[in-house]
Amino acid sequence: MLPRFLKPGLAPIGAALLLAVAAAALAHDGDQHPAESALTADESAFLAENDAAMTKMMNDMAAKPSGDIDRDFVAMMTPHHQGAIDMAVIELRYGKNERLRRIAQEIIVEQRQEIDAMKLALGEQVTDTTPAPTQQPGATPGSATSHDHMNMHHDMMKQETK
Repeated sequence: MLPRFLKPGLAPIGAALLLAVAAAALAHDGDQHPAESALTADESAFLAENDAAMTKMMNDMAAKPSGDIDRDFVAMMTPHHQGAIDMAVIELRYGKNERLRRIAQEIIVEQRQEIDAMKLALGEQVTDTTPAPTQQPGATPGSATSHDHMNMHHDMMKQETK
């Protein structure tokens, strides 16, 4: 049996939390010398946007109990998943590491799918047809401009074994 933090369904959440912890460590590392603590414009923008995303997520997760445990769960998990999406978009905007950028793309797709699945489980309509931030507007699955997220992990694994 896999430890809880290694279960496949929790991997995107773990990756998002890892990004958040890394950003927080950069933002709060008081042991650096003044010359080392000077942030670039991109680092400052990344940290500011990530902090805003985390604050929004935490505020939105503070849902008022409705008396329906399932609805309360979805009300809290939806902003949690949206926070992961928002942080992944920020990684795509500023990150340079191609592996992390691919993971961020996967987080966006998987977290949106989980939000939709939770809403459908409650019998709610899923009407958001907004393209993923990594997709060109008007792109359709399988088109030259859309990302093939299903094969992304497979491609990464092939590259690692070379």
